[in-house]
Amino acid sequence: MKIALAQANPTVGDFTGNLAKIISASQRAAGSGARLTLFPELSLCGYWPADLLEKPSFLDRCVSALDELRQATASLPTAVLLGVALPAPADSGKCAVNAAVLLDKGHILLEQHKMLLPFYDVFDEQRYFAPATSQQVIDFEGERLAITICEDAWNDKDFWPQRLYPIDPVEDIMRQRPTLLLNISASPFWHGKRQTRYRMLAALAQRHRIPVFICNQVGGNDSLIFDGSSFGMTAAGTLLAQAASFREDIVMADSAALDGVPIPQPRDWDEEDRTAEETEAAYQALVLGTRDYVLKTGFSKVLIGLSGGIDSALVAAIAVDALGAENVLGVGMPSQYSSTGSVDDSRQLATNLGIRFETLPIAALYHEFAGTLDPLFTGTSPDLTEENLQSRIRGTLLMALSNKFSTLVLTTGNKSEMAVGYCTLYGDMVGALAVIGDLVKTRVYALAHWVNRKGEIIPRAILTKAPSAELRPDQKDTDSLPPYEILDPILEAYVERYESTARIVAAYGFPSSVVEHVVRLVERTEYKRQQAAPVLKVTAKSFGMGRRFPIAARAQV
Repeated sequence: MKIALAQANPTVGDFTGNLAKIISASQRAAGSGARLTLFPELSLCGYWPADLLEKPSFLDRCVSALDELRQATASLPTAVLLGVALPAPADSGKCAVNAAVLLDKGHILLEQHKMLLPFYDVFDEQRYFAPATSQQVIDFEGERLAITICEDAWNDKDFWPQRLYPIDPVEDIMRQRPTLLLNISASPFWHGKRQTRYRMLAALAQRHRIPVFICNQVGGNDSLIFDGSSFGMTAAGTLLAQAASFREDIVMADSAALDGVPIPQPRDWDEEDRTAEETEAAYQALVLGTRDYVLKTGFSKVLIGLSGGIDSALVAAIAVDALGAENVLGVGMPSQYSSTGSVDDSRQLATNLGIRFETLPIAALYHEFAGTLDPLFTGTSPDLTEENLQSRIRGTLLMALSNKFSTLVLTTGNKSEMAVGYCTLYGDMVGALAVIGDLVKTRVYALAHWVNRKGEIIPRAILTKAPSAELRPDQKDTDSLPPYEILDPILEAYVERYESTARIVAAYGFPSSVVEHVVRLVERTEYKRQQAAPVLKVTAKSFGMGRRFPIAARAQV
């Protein structure tokens, strides 16, 4: 039996568009001889629907869309396996079930519900879905199919040192002696995730001596990025077919011949080597996440405040690859403290990228603001207030351009800045999407060097200058913060892995006073992060919906 893995890029709630994608891909797969075509988890309604699942009209549309698909594929020689949310049983106490539905020749052959409902990090499935209480294998074309949904294949006791659930759906269903294990997923990308996914399913295939096929979603939906990377593997755990990463793709495999040709995959970050360059996978993820966020929200153009620094330069490079140079506007907003080099560097970056560049000097506006405030500020000395005022003027100008020309503002703050609050509410934090908000500063530099791997896109002057907000004379980031080579490891340990200050001091040998200072900065700036633009998630723990802390708290940690 020929099996097609059709990794789709759905849009949440766009039933018409999602149906068109699934029908078209099914027709292509059928034309290539596929007898069975797999689509991702919740591909008919899009992942993640969140509170849309609580709307009866949304679930009604899921049901009607599934019926439309059943009729549209009735004449095709390929069966279709896909994911969709459906109404839950009335006595379940939940609104929906996360279902995998097998359609063939106009009939529903199987409706299998998801059993393990994740409720950690970005996942919130227990809030909405009723879990399956049983599983069944189905006979199809001489094979016995075991159909699982994403997390149901992620609880192998021989792979994980600590399991999240007391049951293993795969182990249970193997008692029914299936011959193929199929998994439809919406498994988000972060660094190292693809390798983990592959190693886990290879171990599962070897343990149960069964070929495994996974079809994973691709695309960006809000903060989440899905890499695709669908694959089939033999019972020995060797790869027999693999789809592309970070784009829609269909890959074919034969369950009898167990053949197929994998394609080269971009490597992930080496998480053990903190000085390693950002790789193609990291860059492609951010490009995909940016493109889909902009286009799926109904926009086509973006604008970026170009400061002459590394952060805005990297965001501009990503935006150009995501949307095309003609859809990116760079805006320089020099103040009396901005160096000539910063403006020149921004202009050179814009030339290298082929984007339009405009300048809006803010010195006169700053003096107008300062003059207006002067009667109330009498007797006080200049401090952060005046520095932040410059940033807020820039934010106002960017949002004015956004309103006038229906263009989204991309914020340029990195994870290091967001973590310690080295950013200004209603200033440099304004915008629709924090493209690099999950990259600490040292990784921003690494990815910028990767952008320049074939030639200078980001000017060398930007790569080599000392980081500075340029809000006062001769300002440097290190005036307020430890060097990023020290700050970033502390933040990765404390923010991403929840390690204690004592453990961080012991692990890295940094002075305890430095570590404690950084931790205090993180704890007291939660209010800023909860007002920030959505962050594209590329690490295991990003700011946003997967990291939830109170604002009005005095955490004694």
